[in-house]
Amino acid sequence: MKAEEFEARQRAREYFHSLRVLPGAWTVIRVDGRGFTRLTEQRFDKPYDARFCDLMVVTAQALLTELGARYAYTESDEISLLLDPASDLFSRSVEKLVSISAGIASAAFTHAATQPAHFDSRLWVGVGVEDVADYFSWRQSDATRSALNGWCYWTLRKDGQSPRQASRALEGVSATDKNELLLRHGINFDDVPTWQRRGVGLWWETYEHPGFDPVRRTPVTTTRRRIKIERELPAKEAYRQLITALAVGRK
Repeated sequence: MKAEEFEARQRAREYFHSLRVLPGAWTVIRVDGRGFTRLTEQRFDKPYDARFCDLMVVTAQALLTELGARYAYTESDEISLLLDPASDLFSRSVEKLVSISAGIASAAFTHAATQPAHFDSRLWVGVGVEDVADYFSWRQSDATRSALNGWCYWTLRKDGQSPRQASRALEGVSATDKNELLLRHGINFDDVPTWQRRGVGLWWETYEHPGFDPVRRTPVTTTRRRIKIERELPAKEAYRQLITALAVGRK
């Protein structure tokens, strides 16, 4: 068998290599930490630790920069990245998008935390801005639900209950009753830091930078870009409006 024929036969077995995201589709890459429950229990305070949040923000910044995304959102151990629908990153290859995003996240977090960490990655695809707003509203709702559950669980644990007892105590309990549980322990969930309840958003913003023209010897102002980190995200309809503005480039 000729070398060229042998290579062609082997490449033909890369069955998913040609899989592409549809042209013009809105794409979100979501990376999730693998085995982070054990990592966070060993190194970070519960239910939330600002140091861990900072590591996730650093990782989100790396992804936002490397992949040229419009918006990054992080809550818990996950990060969602919104790509421009016109993006031709990696020729829209599904294999490349998921593997490289997971690699960037793993490397960035590991470097910042000085401890090995791994992320997996998946793709979400939508057809319009309304879909995009739905997606990020869904992830923010998940952040709020997880925050309430986490605060209740760790409040019970710190009150002396075992992991099994705390988990059973919360089975089938409504959000209202969970809020009441926290109030009985002196915790008002509405007073919990916003970044814990709603996550953290990152996007590009332009700003004016003062300078000096040495030739004309006059002050000048240039426009530059930087990443804005928002730990006080709005909720519900106000958050949808923010996402819509970011998606269509009005922010």
